[in-house]
Amino acid sequence: MSAGNAEEVVVGLDDSLPEPLISADADEAIAAEPARTASRLAREYRILHQIVAGTHAGISVMDTDLRYLYINPRMARMNGLPAEAHLGRTLREVLPGVHRPDAVLHKVLADGKPRELVGTGHTQVDSPYERREWRVTYHRIEDERARIIGIAGIGLEITEPRQYLHGLERAHQRMALLDTAATSIGTTLDVESTCKEVADFVVPGLADAASVDLFDEDRPGHRLHSEPGVMRLRRMAFTAPPYLAKSLARLTDLEGFVEYDASSPLRTRLESGLPWVHNLRADPTLPGDDGGRYARRLAQYLAAGVHSALVVPLATESRQLGMLSMVRCAPAPAFTREDTAVAQELAARAARALERSLQFAREHTMALELQRALLSEPHLPNPNVETATRYLPATDGTLVGGDWFDILALPRNRNLLVIGDVMGHGVEAAVAMSNYRSMVRAMAAAELPLDEVLFHADRMVAESGFERVATCLLALGDPYTDTVTYANAGHLPPLRLSPAGDTELVPVPAGPPLGTGLGGYTTVTRPGLPGGTLIFYTDGLVERRDEDIDTSLHRLTRLHLRPQDTLDQILDAVLAQLTDGPARDDIALIAARPCRPRQS
Repeated sequence: MSAGNAEEVVVGLDDSLPEPLISADADEAIAAEPARTASRLAREYRILHQIVAGTHAGISVMDTDLRYLYINPRMARMNGLPAEAHLGRTLREVLPGVHRPDAVLHKVLADGKPRELVGTGHTQVDSPYERREWRVTYHRIEDERARIIGIAGIGLEITEPRQYLHGLERAHQRMALLDTAATSIGTTLDVESTCKEVADFVVPGLADAASVDLFDEDRPGHRLHSEPGVMRLRRMAFTAPPYLAKSLARLTDLEGFVEYDASSPLRTRLESGLPWVHNLRADPTLPGDDGGRYARRLAQYLAAGVHSALVVPLATESRQLGMLSMVRCAPAPAFTREDTAVAQELAARAARALERSLQFAREHTMALELQRALLSEPHLPNPNVETATRYLPATDGTLVGGDWFDILALPRNRNLLVIGDVMGHGVEAAVAMSNYRSMVRAMAAAELPLDEVLFHADRMVAESGFERVATCLLALGDPYTDTVTYANAGHLPPLRLSPAGDTELVPVPAGPPLGTGLGGYTTVTRPGLPGGTLIFYTDGLVERRDEDIDTSLHRLTRLHLRPQDTLDQILDAVLAQLTDGPARDDIALIAARPCRPRQS
């Protein structure tokens, strides 16, 4: 745009401002020395004009109604309009796209104190910036009689440096966001919790609403297609403020699922690993959407107030897991390239956390199924003893452990009760449990003394190089002698419930755990307890963090149990009184007592 030339500016100034504005003593000086004063004033005027016309600052003069009396060439160029287009008009009339708080200028006129303010908006000049900014200082103008005749403004455009500072600030915010993500996402090994952490993290910092959708791993046949040509994902997490949650939740295809057919551009992006950004206001349609299905969905988003969408694949180096979807509503701006870059980095970190969670879930499921399969094998004692068992896997996200129990019917109506706990968790612990269980069974079937059963099991494991040590307690009940013989490899002592309802720990000397190769096991025989109940357990029942084991064991002796109850009821009562909240470790229990003679 062309700006006013020097002559245009001079005419505007001469026509608009009285002479005293140039020199307060002009009248008196002209009366004394007319020729010399006139020459000096002309020289001063030329100097002032060169300064005002050549400065990089925009200069304007307005009357008391804030109508332009003068603007310098720089101001004309910044506004994209010639000088004469400003004269006699207000800023709003000349440049309606520029915002300036005129109340500040009226305060300058009222009290004469200079003030600085920032104006923002758009002028008639093309600019690479979405919004321009100017910093202007305003001064009140008075004549020689101290009459207020207007206001002068001197300002510079600060768009570029402010954009630079804004860019640095945004970069710092992005780095802070990504740093926070490292400690906020993946704090547990639970898949659903991790998905919820991802959705909660990006709202409201990066989006107004967000969802995390994963391929349906529980149904491999539906991982890619629920119908021919349709890709199906399970909605794992959704976060939105209440005003958005209800309207956006209705856009899910099926309860708990979202589906995309071959016409969806989002599916194409997901399969290629690229992000998808869409400004719904600028383009409410989707290319390739022949049936109009996705156009209708976009219309629903618009009706809910959504104007911008960003979808980023959740993928690791080995496979695709799903996608992170985000939307924005007014007054938030549309998603930018910077937002996309941040979202991709967040998605990469989230995908790694989800991969760990999914791997954990697979291992946990595998170990739990293995453990349950092994523990569900038939284990019936001789008819002279009744038993009940319980197995509770840890519920705090820990991998399933190697707890096990067994009940073996031996010749001469004897019954061997076995309970053990393999060190560690996961599939390896479950496999180790199976090995220990098989060894004890084999040697017990050979009718070896209990201390020799433990000795040979310890030696075989130690010599094989197997690194999973285990505790194990054996209890052999003999109805002919009415005794119970014990052998212990580092396990906790059993609990005895008397017919009167008293509880006490049975003192059983403990040798080293199996697998250490140390040996040194002994047996001890205690009297039986007609009508009483023996309870065997693993450490998950009693151990507490930061608590001495003796204190934990003493808690067993304070249980309130009813000896006349069934064994299942007794075990339920034990669990109810000793477990409060998620279990930190697996718990295995056996309850056994002699059968009551049948009434004739």
